[in-house]
Amino acid sequence: MNAGFAHKQGIREHLGQFSLHVLLVFATGLTIGSERAVVPVLGRDILGVESLLVIGSFVVSFGFVKGLLNLYAGKWGGEYGRKPVLVLGWATALPLPIILIYAPSWAWITVGNILLGINQALTWSMAINAKIDIAGPDQRGLAVGIDEAFGYTGVAVGAWITGVIAAQTSLRPEPFYFLAIVVVLAFLVSIFLIKETVHLAELEVEDDDHYDANLPFVEVLKRATYGDKTLFAAAQAGHIEKFVDTLFWLAVPLYLTSQGLGIAAVGFVVAVHSAMYFLQIATGGLADRIGRRPPVLVGMFLAGVGVLGMVLVDGYLPWVVLSGVSGLGMALLYPNLMTVPGDAAHPTWRATGMGVYRMWRDSGYGVGAILIGLTMEFVSAEAAFYATALLMFVSGAIVYVWMEETHPNFGTHEPPAPATETLSDTGTCD
Repeated sequence: MNAGFAHKQGIREHLGQFSLHVLLVFATGLTIGSERAVVPVLGRDILGVESLLVIGSFVVSFGFVKGLLNLYAGKWGGEYGRKPVLVLGWATALPLPIILIYAPSWAWITVGNILLGINQALTWSMAINAKIDIAGPDQRGLAVGIDEAFGYTGVAVGAWITGVIAAQTSLRPEPFYFLAIVVVLAFLVSIFLIKETVHLAELEVEDDDHYDANLPFVEVLKRATYGDKTLFAAAQAGHIEKFVDTLFWLAVPLYLTSQGLGIAAVGFVVAVHSAMYFLQIATGGLADRIGRRPPVLVGMFLAGVGVLGMVLVDGYLPWVVLSGVSGLGMALLYPNLMTVPGDAAHPTWRATGMGVYRMWRDSGYGVGAILIGLTMEFVSAEAAFYATALLMFVSGAIVYVWMEETHPNFGTHEPPAPATETLSDTGTCD
């Protein structure tokens, strides 16, 4: 680490490192995207899994593992630095292509997705924290928007490429050769080219004696879960919007193939949804100018409308359009929900606070997979779309009622003061 690198925050000032983190989050998206279109169909057509609930188990394992590891990734990133956690995340993904290629049963796919959950939690958590460290408060929304835009563009590209490979060859092993190349290259970049950024976050600390500084881990967990209505509203919205992501991972490929759509076309429909996330560059920057709350509200309801519409129409082109509508809603809400805890947290515990939000958000994968799997198993595939849309509308209403604006320049949110006795009993170190 040199003095120049630590001198000031700013994307332009650290464009090289920022760009490398963009490249790595794109690789993170490619990794999960490589499963999106292929693995559910692999379970049904190759491994002979008939139960939709059982097929959903690989998303359940992914969601709960990723949610829990998000919590600790933030904590570890604050204690040990961003780079060691990033390297560990990519090391965890190295066995994944081998498992997907040779798995003799669905149980092995579920085990592989546990590794995927660890990988996604550690690498994506550190990617976003590093970008926020570099960008500083004035460009925080833009940094998050760029991170999520390139990450989910990676998801789209991974789903599209593996769908095309599977259509031209077979469901395995060929699509997962591509995955192996991505994982190995990302692992090497994280080891040899990435620098530590935690010291840049320390540049934002103006007064360590501020009552909101250096909250202990348990206090941050309480604050970001239920102690602050705005952060609770963000956490529940993040949790519910993951049902949409789960729907496109689990239900959409199975529903569309059951309607007679080919695997390559299904891959494109899924990819269009994820490709709309690239607009997060614009929506994150927009929130730096107008605030976080308006795009979150519009996005929650727009994503719900897109999901609902997919079972009210029939045909490839309408499915593509509505997939894009739901993706646009996600592009509006996704980066700006995550910026809310970034705004509200003191720099001394921001990584931990982001980890708490990401824990509740990504556990929505697991809960959503259970709900969607049960609904598809015992009611119908269409019912899963109706349920997801309804929950998005209800969650959006909670955001409308409880979420205050957190933008640092014109926000209305004031963090609650922590209990004096709690701090004196537990200490003040994160």
